[in-house]
Amino acid sequence: MIIYAALAVLAGVLVGLSRQLNGRLALSTSAMESSFWNHFVGFVFITCMALVVGGLFAGEPEKSAWWAYLGGPIGVIFIAAGSWLIPRIGAAQTAMLIIAGQMISGVILDIVMGAPGSPLARTIGVALILCGMWMSRKQKSTPMPERTNSDN
Repeated sequence: MIIYAALAVLAGVLVGLSRQLNGRLALSTSAMESSFWNHFVGFVFITCMALVVGGLFAGEPEKSAWWAYLGGPIGVIFIAAGSWLIPRIGAAQTAMLIIAGQMISGVILDIVMGAPGSPLARTIGVALILCGMWMSRKQKSTPMPERTNSDN
């Protein structure tokens, strides 16, 4: 189990790094062009890896439902949105909001698909995490003015 958790954390680190890199690229191009280059370079990379390791065409894609391919367009929207948001609201804020969306949709999908575990516990857990995220991002109150000698 620890290996799976470590891989999930690594994947999260890579998502954050990817978002930051694409956001930086979007500063010198555009969110759409940044998304294009992200997917083009990713396509070249995965093609080279598949040619070296194998498995590029190991399945039967025609047996998949048409909607199974919507991950591609959704991914493009995700990459472009992140590239557009990072220069505007920062990497940490963008990442937290993306994670919030992932947690909410993950719980909903688990409930709808009947995944094992308590739906109530999942919902409460996500609500607590979201509350913690909201509280940590809440704007700090304005500092008290400094006292002067006339205040004494």
